[in-house]
Amino acid sequence: MMEQMLEFKSSSGFSMGVELELQILNSRDYNLARDAADLIGLIEKTRHPGAVKPEITESMIEVNTSIHRDHGSLVEELRRIRDAVAQAAAHMNLRIAGGGSHPFHEWSDRRIYPTERFEHILEVYGYLAKQFTIFGQHVHIGVPNGDEALYLTHIVSRYVPHFIALSASSPFQQGEDTSYQSSRLNTVSAFPLSGQVPFVRSWSEFLEYFNKMRGFGIVESMKDFYWDIRPKPEYGTVEIRVFDTPLTVERAAALAAYVQALARYILCGRPLPPSREVYMVYNYNRFQACRYGLRGKLVDAYSQRHVTIKEDILDMLRVIAPHAAELGATAALEQLMADVVTERSDAGWLREAYRSRGSLNDVARMQSELWMGNALMGA
Repeated sequence: MMEQMLEFKSSSGFSMGVELELQILNSRDYNLARDAADLIGLIEKTRHPGAVKPEITESMIEVNTSIHRDHGSLVEELRRIRDAVAQAAAHMNLRIAGGGSHPFHEWSDRRIYPTERFEHILEVYGYLAKQFTIFGQHVHIGVPNGDEALYLTHIVSRYVPHFIALSASSPFQQGEDTSYQSSRLNTVSAFPLSGQVPFVRSWSEFLEYFNKMRGFGIVESMKDFYWDIRPKPEYGTVEIRVFDTPLTVERAAALAAYVQALARYILCGRPLPPSREVYMVYNYNRFQACRYGLRGKLVDAYSQRHVTIKEDILDMLRVIAPHAAELGATAALEQLMADVVTERSDAGWLREAYRSRGSLNDVARMQSELWMGNALMGA
C-alpha cells in the first residue's frame, strides 16, 4: 500500500515548473501584512494562469506555474501570474515583494495560516514554524522514473552552491545585516528532517528507506522531508528547494532554465557517477555559498580541486550551452553569465539599496516596486 502511494509518475522532455513564495507588505511602513486569506480570495475571482496558495503564515503566498518545456513560455506565464497577483494586491492597498527574507519583520508577530497541516507544523516545531516566514523558489524538473530521479538528485547535489549563489537575496533578518548572502537557509537547517536525501541508488531502495521512516512514526508523507533536493513521485519530478525567491520573475525563470539545461546535460550524458564524497563536502560547500555567494569556495568532491563558486558556475555555463540552445534558453543563460562575471546579485542590490537610502523600510518598498512593476502605476 505504501509502495503504491509512492509510485513514481513518469514525466518526459525535461519539463519544468516553478513555485515562488512571496511577501505580502502593507503600504505604510512596508512591514509584512497578515492579509493572505483576503488576497487569495480576491485573486480567485479573477482569471489568471497557474495557482495561488497560502503558505505557513498569513504574511505569505505561494504561486505555482503550470508545466513548461522551454524558458520562453515559463517567463511569459510567470509575468501573467505576477500581474494578476500585483493588481489584486494594489486593489487592497497591499504590496508584493520577492526576496528570500523580509528585511525587518519580527517572527513573533506572525500568525500561522489556519490549515490543519500548518497548525500541525506549529504543534510539532513550535517557534520554528513562525520563523519559517522565509521565501524560497522551488524548481521541478520532470524525469521518466524514480531511478533517474535519484541519479539526478545525487549529481545535482554537486551544484547546490551554484543555485544558492545565483539566487541569494536574504542578506537582512529582523533589522540586521546578517553578513550572509543567503541567510534564509539557516532557518531551514534548524528542522530535523532537512539536509540531503539518503544515499540510495534505486527507487526500490528509496521505498525501503521511506517505509522504515514511516514505520518508525517519524514521517507520514514526502512533505515531511525538508531536504534541499527531493524526489516528488506524485509529480514525476525532482524538486530543488535551495533557491531564495528572486526579486523579479525574470530572474526566477532564468534560474529554472539553468536547472533544466543542467539536468539535460546530466541525464543525457551521465557525466558523473553518484558519490558519497559529494555529501562529505556538501555542508561546507553549502555554507560557503550562503555566506559568501559567488566569492565562496567550493570543494569538487570528484577532482578534489578547490575553486571559487563564481569560476565553477562560469565553467558549467559553458559546458551546458549546447543544451541551453536545444531548450531555447540561450539568452537567459547568457544573462546569468553576464551577472556572474560582474558579480551582480539580488543580495548585492538589496545592500546597495540600504546604503543609498539608509532605511530598511525603503529597501522593502523598493523590493515591492521592483517585483510589482506596472501594477503600481494605478494604485
